[in-house]
Amino acid sequence: MNTPTLFKEYIWLVNTIYHAGRISLVDINKRWVRTDMSGGVSLSRTTFNRHKDAIEDIFGIYIDCDRRDGYRYYIGNEEVLREDSVQNWMLSTLTVNNLVGESMSLQHRILLENIPSDGDNLEVVVKAMKESKRVTVCYRRYQATEAKTFTLSPYCIKLFRQRWYLLGKFDDGGFAIFSFDRMEDISMTDESFKMDKDFSATDFFSECYGVVIGDGTQAERIVIRAYGREKYYLRDLPMHHTQKELVSLNTSGGNDYTDFEFFMRPTADVKAQIMSRGAWQKVLQPAWLADEIREWHEQAIKNYN
Repeated sequence: MNTPTLFKEYIWLVNTIYHAGRISLVDINKRWVRTDMSGGVSLSRTTFNRHKDAIEDIFGIYIDCDRRDGYRYYIGNEEVLREDSVQNWMLSTLTVNNLVGESMSLQHRILLENIPSDGDNLEVVVKAMKESKRVTVCYRRYQATEAKTFTLSPYCIKLFRQRWYLLGKFDDGGFAIFSFDRMEDISMTDESFKMDKDFSATDFFSECYGVVIGDGTQAERIVIRAYGREKYYLRDLPMHHTQKELVSLNTSGGNDYTDFEFFMRPTADVKAQIMSRGAWQKVLQPAWLADEIREWHEQAIKNYN
């Protein structure tokens, strides 16, 4: 069996078990034989176990079995499929890729967003991370007349708003973010580095909305009021992992709103996101942030005048 076919089967199996919660091999087989992939042939236990091992090896997703619950299978680390994890991103990307790939007759009716691969640069950084080697980056910031060269330790990469970013650490212990699309050149050095033992990329960005770091902004409680249908967008696509719904009011007069609470750094990218929602969102707390967003809106009105 060729690799693309196997990947389709892996993805189907993970999605089937994940969405079922817990499911027996008998029920998996019932769903399997209804797919075009099966050709009407059942999934043997040997093939199932082989797929299960491959999924763990390739995706880092564990399929466990609860013998006390009728030998039903479940995703042992399903939290990775709910978080901004590599596993979730890979599975989602491959699932969509398979679906679109099988629907080429509809290619003019399926519109996608471009996600830049940043090919060579991304390959260099990933290789350097694997080999724990420092990299030298020739980087031109926005509005800069000349590029500058930095040598740093590549700690992690992050995809945000269709752009890849590199988090690098300098000799003095400071961190900085570099956008791949503003790198004029990047190369791996022969110099090795050791990651801080207690470093966690997830924890590092846990208080951030996006990739703005190092500007001194401290995390604090933010309350945003979402008007009308805006609440549904925030519920479906939370703005931050700390998002909590506080109160929802529905009135016959059309003054419907829902208040959401966050704990994060109110950096420039947070403010820009709130501004982009216009009259659908209003900052309630902190007062200084509400004042600043109001001033930005007032300036926007002046620009139109």
